[in-house]
Amino acid sequence: QMARLLCEEVGQTVGYRVRMDTRVSARTRIEIVTEGVYTRMLLDDPELTGIAAVLLDEFHERSLDGDLGLALTLDAAALRPDLRVLVMSATIDGARTAKLLGDAPVIESLGRAFPVETIHREPDPLQRLDDQVTAAILAALREHEGSALVFLPGQGEITRVAERLASRVPATTDIAPLYGQLTPAEQDRAIRPAEPGRRKVVLATSIAETSLTIDGVRIVVDSGFRRVPVYDPGTGLTTLDTARVSRAGADQRRGRAGRTAPGVCIRLWNQGQTAALAPFDTPEILAADLANLVLDLASWGVSDPAALPFLDPPPAPAWAEAVALLQRLEAIDAG
Repeated sequence: QMARLLCEEVGQTVGYRVRMDTRVSARTRIEIVTEGVYTRMLLDDPELTGIAAVLLDEFHERSLDGDLGLALTLDAAALRPDLRVLVMSATIDGARTAKLLGDAPVIESLGRAFPVETIHREPDPLQRLDDQVTAAILAALREHEGSALVFLPGQGEITRVAERLASRVPATTDIAPLYGQLTPAEQDRAIRPAEPGRRKVVLATSIAETSLTIDGVRIVVDSGFRRVPVYDPGTGLTTLDTARVSRAGADQRRGRAGRTAPGVCIRLWNQGQTAALAPFDTPEILAADLANLVLDLASWGVSDPAALPFLDPPPAPAWAEAVALLQRLEAIDAG
């Protein structure tokens, strides 16, 4: 998108680095990278040679790589007092983040947002979530204009809802799944605007909460659930759990309906339940297997996480367990 705004090809002024794919050149001034790639860049070159500014976007997602990237960036800034650091999000915990950045100024931009009407549908505890979502989609298509973006917990629910809709939507309505395991071409098909005279129903996981505008979407149907990774110390394995979306996540989802025109957000829970939602998503660092984090910090030369500026420090029991595991594997030593 940035390259297109500059009327250039990707890899000229604006390029990217992701796992298994890089498009940059000697002309590139702006690199868009994933959080995981950025962590590797820091570990390879702690001074970030040649980089003037680091912008960490969608920080409210609080991924483990995102938290680690910010902590290492702030540590590296001691070697680079000229380095500019900007942390961005539409639903960020601004006060805590600003304090972590040394009382950095907070800049607020309201941007352009069209009004979104919020409608709550009372959930039916005796009905499967797939059936409730399907009914809400069909009603929304009858009652409102535009394409629909539907938030579901995972691939299984997306597949089942798509099957239920296939024979029940008008012939002019396309059904497009959107989740991480799809090929780039399949994801692009979901993101593209509907053809003239047609509508689209995009069935998505939380991958579509942020950084995504689909032209023509004026309806959001929110199941209220998402998949989150949960580490089980008893088995040493990380599994995916279905959990309630946070208020910040629900706000992000709602906003997708008002990006290009006035819209409507249909929430499959009653209004009173909104106050019971967690204000923000649980940071991954508080619930994940920390073995990778311990190994990365060992590469950085840090054996005590308290030496780095984490917004939420890793829990001591999980840290100790990860250290013990890595020592048994002889990946790290006592030092």
